[in-house]
Amino acid sequence: MRRRRFTGLLRGAPALFVLLWSTGFIGARYGLPYIEPLTFLAVRMAFVVVIMAAIAIFGNARWPDRNEVGHSLVAGSLVHGLTLGGVFTAISQGVPAGISALIPGLQPIATSIFANRFMGEKVTAVQWAGLALGLFGVLLVLHDRSMVLAGSVLGWVASFLSLIGITLGTLYQKRYCGSIDWRTGNLIQYVGAGVLFALGSFAFETREIRWTSELIFAMAWLVLVLSVAGVGLLYWLIRRSAATGFASLFYLVPVVTALLAYVLFDERLDALSILGMVICAGGVALVNRGAAMPLEA
Repeated sequence: MRRRRFTGLLRGAPALFVLLWSTGFIGARYGLPYIEPLTFLAVRMAFVVVIMAAIAIFGNARWPDRNEVGHSLVAGSLVHGLTLGGVFTAISQGVPAGISALIPGLQPIATSIFANRFMGEKVTAVQWAGLALGLFGVLLVLHDRSMVLAGSVLGWVASFLSLIGITLGTLYQKRYCGSIDWRTGNLIQYVGAGVLFALGSFAFETREIRWTSELIFAMAWLVLVLSVAGVGLLYWLIRRSAATGFASLFYLVPVVTALLAYVLFDERLDALSILGMVICAGGVALVNRGAAMPLEA
């Protein structure tokens, strides 16, 4: 019974992750009219650190040793620092929420290359076909020139930096941080990322904040649902998935984000872009056929 319950949880976790991760781009879109991106992230990290510290202390979590602290800081600077900094900067520079999710959605291509070359994970022919199909779907979504021109050069550079951050960060997390208690490990990652965001906000921004109801809601959602629940689920999945199979989930994030952005912000997609997103989903199915998740308790 316990194993059956765990199997059901494992099967449902990827869908929940995709939904939660997609709302992060929507939360950024809600809050950024009232606060600069690095300031937004610095304040967000401050709240998250307080919550994670309480979870770690009251949960009697194991504290990492010096080497594990170093690994956590590296992973945090990539997964949180570079990825979130890139996404929030991109959206603040006019890149649509759906597209800001699409660029990190290229992660499976980069992850497959790294996993195959450096982590000894065999990428099967079926998986390569799925990855190629997903990339073709992404290119179809990007055919709309008006969407591409909506963001500034800085916004697009930041988007691709977010791709680098999430690709290297998840691989680093899987290789070096798998044995670290998720509560204290995440706490250290958030502290490190928060320091980076604070330094960036003092160096490049005015740090002016307008505390509107939209910003308060976006901040609360991103802190509680994304940084605590969503990232906890992210690392739980990383530990229980092959790198290629897990990364393929990111192909679905742009689809869900674009649908949410259409409903909430009227960011419209034409028929060819919708077809591209459907093709991306087909690519996910093929990749996951070739990389079944191991059932670990």
